[in-house]
Amino acid sequence: MSEREAGLRARLVEVGVGLVTREGLQALSLREIARRAGVSHGAPRRYFPTHLALLSAIARHGFEDLAARAREAVAAGRPDADARAQLMVFGRVYLDFARTDRGMYELMFRHDLLESNELGLRETSLPLFAALVDLVTRARPRSGAEPAVVAGALWANLHGIAQLWGWGSLQIASGVDDVEPLLRAVMDAHLGPQAR
Repeated sequence: MSEREAGLRARLVEVGVGLVTREGLQALSLREIARRAGVSHGAPRRYFPTHLALLSAIARHGFEDLAARAREAVAAGRPDADARAQLMVFGRVYLDFARTDRGMYELMFRHDLLESNELGLRETSLPLFAALVDLVTRARPRSGAEPAVVAGALWANLHGIAQLWGWGSLQIASGVDDVEPLLRAVMDAHLGPQAR
């Protein structure tokens, strides 16, 4: 691939990232991405053989962004913070990303993209889960379950909070207007109550 082709390929992804961020998942048609990139509607097919491949490249950007935000936030925390406190930071970043980058978040977790593994999407998404497993391992959950299982359950809870919060259902059902008490409850449920 020539430098010009690589530049156009990157431009298509960049336009897609901007579109999903500003207008949501429904805006991501090949035709609209091509139009906003200033190329013919058939041009994306030269670089991405399917719409799924282009969506995967855009989702890959989202996973990289979320992982970078989580790493930076955990690293910026208190130097003496224990793994549980770092998990709280991770959870806040995850929930904030889902709230502020709703379209990208929805794209990233589309089953068809993850299942197809177009462009090695799993190789971008799985390290984020590995970071969660590492934090859970260091937090030493009291249940005795394998850290990957606890991390999976914790992630499922975070994802559920993100989805239900985004729909407005969780605020109505729980009566809370902030995710923090829910996040603390999730940590207690999966790691055991915090030692006082």
